[in-house]
Amino acid sequence: MHNNLETNLQKPKVRAIAFYLPQYHPIPENDEWWCKGFTEWTNVTKAKPLFPGHYQPDLPSDLGFYDLRVPETRIAQAELARAHGIEGFCYWHYWFGNGKRILDRPFNEVLKSGQPNFPFCLGWANHTWSGIWDGCPNRILIQQTYPGKDDYKAHFETVVEAFKDERYMKINGQPIFLIFSPKDLPNPLEFTDYWRELAIESGFPGIYFIGLSSNPSWNPSIYGFDAFSSHPPKDIINRLPESLAEKVFRKVFHKKFKEFLRDYFSIPCIYSYQKLVDYVIPDVSTELNFLPCIVPNWDNTPRSGVNGIVFRDPTPELFRKQLNTAITRLAKNNPEERIVFIKSWNEWAEGNYLEPSRRFGKAFLEVIKQEIQYPPIKKPQKIEQQYVKL
Repeated sequence: MHNNLETNLQKPKVRAIAFYLPQYHPIPENDEWWCKGFTEWTNVTKAKPLFPGHYQPDLPSDLGFYDLRVPETRIAQAELARAHGIEGFCYWHYWFGNGKRILDRPFNEVLKSGQPNFPFCLGWANHTWSGIWDGCPNRILIQQTYPGKDDYKAHFETVVEAFKDERYMKINGQPIFLIFSPKDLPNPLEFTDYWRELAIESGFPGIYFIGLSSNPSWNPSIYGFDAFSSHPPKDIINRLPESLAEKVFRKVFHKKFKEFLRDYFSIPCIYSYQKLVDYVIPDVSTELNFLPCIVPNWDNTPRSGVNGIVFRDPTPELFRKQLNTAITRLAKNNPEERIVFIKSWNEWAEGNYLEPSRRFGKAFLEVIKQEIQYPPIKKPQKIEQQYVKL
């Protein structure tokens, strides 16, 4: 009895999975589109404040301006995540159809080298790349395509090696595979059914598909998915309650007002993080298998400039509130399905990260460590003093 109790106390309350961007190294495409040697750091370091109190540039601290081709960097990231209660990374994976891939080097090296020895899963970022980084969203860089069943098989064959890796995260023996935009699949059931067939042929009991959707009523089972999660940040904004006057203003004037602020004052869309925090996790029916996604911070003006969105004045304590809401929401799930996604580990050009920063230090990571462990870790009295105040 004592041993069983001890084992249970060592298990975290939830499985925290952080989305991981495999960028931060030069690639030929970015050299051609932007400039020689371009990475996300290019945008991060040139960012400037766009309004009074705007915290930019928002820069990393402990890990520095790393290059993801360096194994020691990837190991340091994993050690930092593990030490703060994160179970694994969900690496964004790009497959545009007909074998076209991009940003695959960091994960390929993780897979081939066996290092870091840290759990992972894959998320298919199945969306078209546009010129949003230079303010030209209508400029198509790479088109996402779906050539058909033969392409689905070729795609599966590129990821099955990862599925077989002992580090790959699973639910009931099924590899977890996340899809960014299920609605964009021409026939979601055809895709999920076929991949499950291929997975069974490869020795797995199936695949655990998780889709992202901004619709809280989206039923994953209808489309061949096992569960779904949300789509920050825009779906959070869409859930904000509005008075009748606000609704009229938004429908009649809001777009023009935003354009006025953007064009004449170079001011992006600004939302109070404190007001948004109660709407990060949508009200989803308990009959639907929903896995929450929480957001420590957001400011994509380094990438999008005045076309960006800013969640103003994020704090670790407000992030803690999100995390505890997610933990409560997942309490009735089977232990393997108590998954909370965190967006993100290292989206620095979106101001959306858990990694240590000059502004917050390790404060967001400390919140995760404190809240998801059994027994609960005593919280520091002055966590708010650990980061830079505006």
